[in-house]
Amino acid sequence: MSRTIIIVDDHNLFAMSLKRLVDSFQNYEVLEVMKNGEELVKYIKGNKIKPDIVLLDIRMPVMNGLEVMAWLKENHPAQKVLALTMEHDEETIIKMLNLGCRGYLLKDIEPDEFLLALEEVMQNGYYFTEATAHAMNHGPAEKNVKNITDRELEFLELACTEMTYKEIAGQMNLSPKTIDGYRESLFNKLQVKNRIGLVLFAVKHKILEV
Repeated sequence: MSRTIIIVDDHNLFAMSLKRLVDSFQNYEVLEVMKNGEELVKYIKGNKIKPDIVLLDIRMPVMNGLEVMAWLKENHPAQKVLALTMEHDEETIIKMLNLGCRGYLLKDIEPDEFLLALEEVMQNGYYFTEATAHAMNHGPAEKNVKNITDRELEFLELACTEMTYKEIAGQMNLSPKTIDGYRESLFNKLQVKNRIGLVLFAVKHKILEV
């Protein structure tokens, strides 16, 4: 039985090329290609066949990707969504993950990794980049979860929000230098390289509920 996909992207040439790629994968089929989030919402409200995965662009007219994710989180939180976009700023990625996005892909991704992302979302619920997935599924990173201190855990939870590091320092009544220390300690313990890695780790270990 084919796994079904809906593509939501306002760039028609890209969207149709993506449809051909997805349809070429064994056991995958594109149900619909839509130009904006409003079309997706109308489709779902119409009680039509829900896709296994929605491939969602971020910057679109009428209703953008963030607005779609907010609506889905409120109305259909179980719907699996993979962001596929050119937007790669940290703030947008963290917002999408907080709204329940199952993975975040850039449009220059290689076809093999794209297929891997689809498979991972279907089988495990989320897709992490190869480097991040390796760090979070192998070696000492898993063991070090138990070594996170209460204050580091508090910092980690705040790092999953849209607060800046300076705002987190104020919230925790600590100096920015101390916050930098917590950040670097968690980077080392969890084997991640940036704040996005922290958020992905928190999602995987249900520290952050999405």
